[in-house]
Amino acid sequence: MLRTMFTGLIVLIGSLAASIATAETINVSDAHGGSVAAYSQRWKALAARGVNVRIVGKCQSACTVLLGYIPRSRICVTPAASFGFHLAHRTDATGMLWNAYASDIRGWINARGGLSANFKWMSAPDTYRYFHKC
Repeated sequence: MLRTMFTGLIVLIGSLAASIATAETINVSDAHGGSVAAYSQRWKALAARGVNVRIVGKCQSACTVLLGYIPRSRICVTPAASFGFHLAHRTDATGMLWNAYASDIRGWINARGGLSANFKWMSAPDTYRYFHKC
């Protein structure tokens, strides 16, 4: 009887450990932006939950603030993934976005003329230089 209880306990602990180890994955596609503050709150909360992020389409404008909250090790990109960077409508929002980007992403943007009113699109193969493939 004790052996059966012990075996059951081991199975239960293994099941719990497996469910904890499997992080939630959020798919991002056709995210056209919006309020930088709202996106920041969303990604901060999701980062605290330890989510993984799969970029499967466009992540543009305010969506790109996720790069400041989700560790790169938890972001993957598909062949259809793209990031659209541009100046926000408000100077403080542009600052929030710019500060969210790692120096190598800023370098990529600057090499293409820096942030402007027009989008700078990062897609494959450039995305594969900065993020791992899904």
